[in-house]
Amino acid sequence: MKLLTSLLVAGALLSSASAFAQAPAAKDRPGNNAVNSEQKNSNAPVAGRNSFTKGQAQSAIEKAGYKNVSDLAKDDQGVWRGKATKGGTTSDVTVDFQGNVNAAK
Repeated sequence: MKLLTSLLVAGALLSSASAFAQAPAAKDRPGNNAVNSEQKNSNAPVAGRNSFTKGQAQSAIEKAGYKNVSDLAKDDQGVWRGKATKGGTTSDVTVDFQGNVNAAK
């Protein structure tokens, strides 16, 4: 009887070990293209709940090649709006909840 119990336990362990070995690997980042991409996905700011801090919004604008970021404030649609200089020209800039940085046209 002990032999039968031992064989059943061993079989259960082996089958559970193979189930763990076949589990898919965890993703290293979310499946959200807006988060995973450095590219803009909109030529105009997209309204939505924006979790960027003021510092993060300013960093996104600077990363897009702008300098002298000023007057940065989040509007009631969740879009960060301010002024910045690029190529010697100062313009209105926005950062939406997807991280898109756009200059006013």
